[in-house]
This record gives sequence, structure tokens and C-alpha cells, in this order.
Amino acid sequence: MFPNSTKLGCPNFLPKHQRQSNIFIKLPLNKPPTLLSQQQSVGVEINVHNAEAPSAGNLAAIPAVRPQRLTYGNGSQVPVSDAPLSFRGRKRLSEQSIQHDVKRQRFHSHDSETTVVNQAVPLPEECRYSLPGSINSPLLYAYYTPGLSAYVSPLRDPIETTLPEAKDKLSQQVLALFQACQQQSCDLNRKELCRTELQREIQQIFPQSRLFLVGSSLNGFGTRTSDGDLCLVVKQEPVNQKTEARHILSLIQKLFSTKLSSYIERPQLIRAKVPIVKFRDKVSCVEFDLNVNNVVGIRNTFLLRTYAYIENRVRPLVLVVKKWASFHDINDASRGTLNSYSLVLMVLHYLQTLPEPILPSLQKMYPECFHPAMQLHLVHQAPSSIPRYLSKNGSSLGDLLIGFFKYYATEFDWNHQMISVREAKAIPRPDGVEWRNKFICVEEPFDGTNTARAVHEKHKFEMIKLEFLQCWQILQDRKDLNCILPFRTTTQKR
Repeated sequence: MFPNSTKLGCPNFLPKHQRQSNIFIKLPLNKPPTLLSQQQSVGVEINVHNAEAPSAGNLAAIPAVRPQRLTYGNGSQVPVSDAPLSFRGRKRLSEQSIQHDVKRQRFHSHDSETTVVNQAVPLPEECRYSLPGSINSPLLYAYYTPGLSAYVSPLRDPIETTLPEAKDKLSQQVLALFQACQQQSCDLNRKELCRTELQREIQQIFPQSRLFLVGSSLNGFGTRTSDGDLCLVVKQEPVNQKTEARHILSLIQKLFSTKLSSYIERPQLIRAKVPIVKFRDKVSCVEFDLNVNNVVGIRNTFLLRTYAYIENRVRPLVLVVKKWASFHDINDASRGTLNSYSLVLMVLHYLQTLPEPILPSLQKMYPECFHPAMQLHLVHQAPSSIPRYLSKNGSSLGDLLIGFFKYYATEFDWNHQMISVREAKAIPRPDGVEWRNKFICVEEPFDGTNTARAVHEKHKFEMIKLEFLQCWQILQDRKDLNCILPFRTTTQKR
């Protein structure tokens, strides 16, 4: 179901003279992605009234376009990836028409450990290398942990991910939007290509560092327009985010604005609680956020990816909610609304709290797999044995979407409750400073911070609640996704 791509998020190897082992194996791709030039685009209409997703035949009918080639700093030619899907209509302003605001950092950590983003929870085929010559060849991944031996980790085949049934109109629309907008292998490939190039350059300054791709790009909830989140691990010891991390990022920003300015544009150092460098890669046309040693994002990536693939209704529902929130201007932490991470946790929490739950608490059911103190070089291994979750709840995607809006419009107590995926229920708000005078409280599953702390203005909070209420009322009455989320999918220049 998923096309193959690179060993995404996995750092490249040390220079030959620095290698500790020669057991790394690089396996060729089965099939390279088809790429479009930046000058040309092809529109693909999806009729949400009939809810027909583009078939293989329809996609095959799209005319081929000769790829334009750009180069990274090392002179290697890189074809520009096919442009992502985009929405048309009322939505937040594009990056070209507003100043480059900061997106609040999604991951926050009080500890800093050695980061190892190993592919662990069985990945879809888009995230795998496969051995040439045989479809049934075993899969191998090579990883390197600073201070540890290099090793090759065999992975199981991914969990079978069949699409859920969609018999009613609203469910068909949800599924059509998901199929049109879910992240493709070419989207993931271009992020990995940039990560590889940046790691090579950054290692000229920090020889033992590793750069990892985390977040929505790997957790199963990415879309064609998702930004890339990068975690730069410079050492095993904790990094002070206010001083040391900022200093390291200032050096990275200088590198980006000087030596790498031919393909890195608009590098900005954002002095937030977890400082980041924001930048755009002109070759891949992707926006990135880069942090230093903020390793809790790795735990998040594997936890969320497990939720994404243990039940086949989760990913379509999350994607539609993310697109809906973006369209209605409530998905931008830099403007005081919800970040995407909080939205994902809100959907997971809703699915956990149904009378017949669709999701469990993975941290309760498999505490040994998601222990917050687990050494990071083991994080990738633990979830690989978790099977699909078999829920007795047979609700359709359409009914679940309506129920999601109803839950947050009429049932959840915003004033006294906190959303907790870790506990799989709404729990009383803590009394700590982190939660005091906050309008929305969403517990980070590992470090216990508030992922929705950006919502700090009452009028923004009221706007968010109103959107939930209005969308519930409209969907309950009309049961038509177009009434809350008109969309058109188009492959074009970002």
C-alpha cells in the first residue's frame, strides 16, 4: 500500500576514518519517486460530493513532466520533488504574505539523553529499505549511537493497514480527503535528503553530532504539506536550553546564512522555551524547525506512530481534524491557537474515552514499551511487538468525526479537566504553575507539560470553542464535509 523510500530520519555514517564498525549496510531503493518541476503543476480535483478518491488510473493519466534539477552545496544534482497538496479558500495567510512567525515548539523535555531515532514500530513501506532481488527479503536497518557500538537491527514487516469501510457519504468524504492528503514517499524522501546534507555540514562543526528527523514526518500523521522537525543531538549529557542550546543554534544559524545560503533561506533563531532555528530548504521546498537535544520528541514519535497504526480509523480522522483546524485558523501556536501535536492528542483522547473505546492507553497497557525513563537507544525496539487493537466499537469515520466535535463542544469540561492520553481519560487539572490560568490543558504523555499552553488569550480560546460547536451543529444536521471544509487537492509549487 505504501511505496518504498529511504531509511528516513536515520543519521548518516561517520567519515570512514571515524567509523567504529563496518557493519552498516545501505540498501538501494526499489523505485525512485516521480518528480515534478517547480515551474509546472498539475491539478487533481476530488469530488467530495461523490467522495471518489483519485484512482490509480486517474493518477496514471497525469502527464509526465521533465524534472528540474537543483543542487545542494556539494554540487550533487537533486530533482525537485512533486509539489504538495494545498487547500483553497479561507485559511491562515501564506508564508509569502506574512512575516516569518515562529511555530511554537511541539516537544519539550527536561532531560537530554542520547537520541536514536530508529525505525521501530513497524513502519509503512514508505519508510523502509528492502533488499534487492526479492520482495520477501528481510529488512535491515543500520543505526549508530554515540558512545555505543554500531549495530544492524532487523525489523518486522509493517502491520497490515487496510483502509476502513466507508459506506455513508461523510465517511467516504473523510476517506477521500485522507487518501488525497496523506504524506507520500516523495514528501518524506525530500526531507530525508535535506537532513542528510545538513548533517554532513553540521558535522564539520560538531563531529560527533547526529541529526534526526522526528515529529509528523515519521509518526504516521504527516500530510503532504507537513513541515520537517529536526533534532540535533550533540552529546549524551543534558543541554541547557537557555544557554548552551542557544549558543549551538547561533552557530548553526551562522552556518546556514553563510556557507549554506545557496540552498538554505530565512534561517531564524527563535529564543523560545525550547529554542529552534527555523529555515526553508530551497531544494526540497520544505520548512524545517531544528532544536538541540530536545529528545522527548523521539519518544513522542514512536508513541504516536503506534497509535496511528494499531487502528485503521485513527489516521484518517486525525488528518481531517488537522486540515479542518488549519482551514478555520485555529492550528497555529504562534498566533495563540492549537499546535498540531495538541490536536493529535485531542483526537486520541476522544477515541479513548468513548463508551466502547477505539484506542487504549498504550502507556498503561504496555508500560515496559513506553517507560519515560527508557534509554533512548532502546526506544525504537519496544513497540515493535504491539499488535493491532481490536475494538468492539464499529462506528464509522463520519460518526466519529461528528462525535469528536460534540465531545469538545458539549461534554469536555475545559475549566476543570485536563486531556490525558497517558491515562486515557479526562483528569482534574493540576495545581502547578504550568497549568494555572491556562484555558486549554493537554498533557504531554511523557514529560507532563502542557502542549496547549500557547492558548493564553481568552478570545482565542472562545474562538476555538465556537468552531467546535458550530462544526458539530453543521455536521450533525447536514453530514457533509464540504460544509465545514471545502477542499481541492492540487499538485503545484509550494
